Amino acid sequence: MLKSTISAAFAAVFLLSSFLIEQRPAAKTARENYTTYCSSCHGEKVEAFVDRKWKHGNAKIDLIKSISEGYPDLGMPTWKATLSASEIDALAELITQSLKTVDQYKFTSKPTSNLFASEGQTVKLDTIAEGLNSAWGLAFLPNDELLITDRSGDIYRVDKNRQKVKVTGGPTVLAEGQGGLLDVVLHPDYAKNQLVYFSYSAVKNEGDQKLSTTAVMCAKLTGAALTDQKVIFEALPYSKTRHHYGSRMAFDNKGFLFVSVGERGNEKENPQTITNDLGKVHRLHDDGRIPADNPFVNDKTARASIYSYGHRNPQGMMKHPVTGEIWTNEHGPRGGDELNIVKKGSNYGWPVISYGINYDGKPITALSAKEGMEQPLTYWLPSIAPSGMAFVNSAKYPGWKDNVLIGSLRFQYLNRCVMKGSKVVKQEKLLPNIGRVRNIKQGPDGYLYVSVEDPGYVFRLMPVSM
Repeated sequence: MLKSTISAAFAAVFLLSSFLIEQRPAAKTARENYTTYCSSCHGEKVEAFVDRKWKHGNAKIDLIKSISEGYPDLGMPTWKATLSASEIDALAELITQSLKTVDQYKFTSKPTSNLFASEGQTVKLDTIAEGLNSAWGLAFLPNDELLITDRSGDIYRVDKNRQKVKVTGGPTVLAEGQGGLLDVVLHPDYAKNQLVYFSYSAVKNEGDQKLSTTAVMCAKLTGAALTDQKVIFEALPYSKTRHHYGSRMAFDNKGFLFVSVGERGNEKENPQTITNDLGKVHRLHDDGRIPADNPFVNDKTARASIYSYGHRNPQGMMKHPVTGEIWTNEHGPRGGDELNIVKKGSNYGWPVISYGINYDGKPITALSAKEGMEQPLTYWLPSIAPSGMAFVNSAKYPGWKDNVLIGSLRFQYLNRCVMKGSKVVKQEKLLPNIGRVRNIKQGPDGYLYVSVEDPGYVFRLMPVSM
């Protein structure tokens, strides 16, 4: 009897302890704790948070101290009463590992030769033009000539002997901040009509204020002179800011001209409304007329040239040579640069959704996705500051075939995206420390041309057999 009573007691204790174990909350992962306790102040993605200057050190021991003790006078609470020592250690380890997303861009040295090897392709830099400031736009003329726009306002025509002459008759630009003379594209029928399109920061005075906006001028190029100038697009309203002009252009297979316009730094008012032109991609006929099938053409409150909206600052644009789609890349804030395919009438979310945080380290939004808003094909944490982009379909670069190449202004390299359809499956950093890569284009000769700024050069990438 006593034996069975003891056995029953042990069984009861065992069952009770099992019940208590089952009811005890499971320990949260470091990323879950970051989301619960840190994201409201530091943003959703720890990979964006770590891209900062560290006041109190970023070694693991420093991070453990900061999390445990906090800095109450600076608004950083103490977490040692909320998180266990092991949870704090795991959170510090997560931050330490996330720092590698920034460290990967700290290239060890400047180039010592003009030869660059990658996983699939080795190239040599061949200088096509020098003595520039910021070679923003590149367009390929017949007879192996190149048209270059410099942000300072100058236009250059470079012949096959690499002699550079200034072209007269360009637009008047406001070369301040991020503004100036920006992109250049040729009309699809340039061989017959000699029409060239320039995007730029137009300027006007209103009272005692100097205002600017993104505009597009079309002109006829004869030799080293532009004539028959006509402004075919002017983004409204003008703004007193000097940044986020967008300004990339591309013609699609139907002859429509696409133009990107940044939100001019006013994300609270511009990108999510279709009543103005800012923070949008626009679609025009080659003479500036509005296509009858634009998505908002029948909305009397909308700007009829809008094709898509919710953009921040798209500074890369290309026509995909296989699908004919228009692709863009755009700058996020601190993190959250995006690669997108532009879709008719679509909303790309800025600033309602974003994978980045504000420059002061505070969240812009708690959302990275929302129904009715497009997700990017990929995004970058930290921000690489993307600019020009090109799709490689030339047989001259078998190791990069069907890849998308994107210039990085911030980290001064060329980003290689290995694609499977519209999915980025791998990335590689090319031409490390070459300079702020402003543009990359594949020419009709099949070679890739890349421009860097301050000092400004245009290089041709010559494949090398190793």
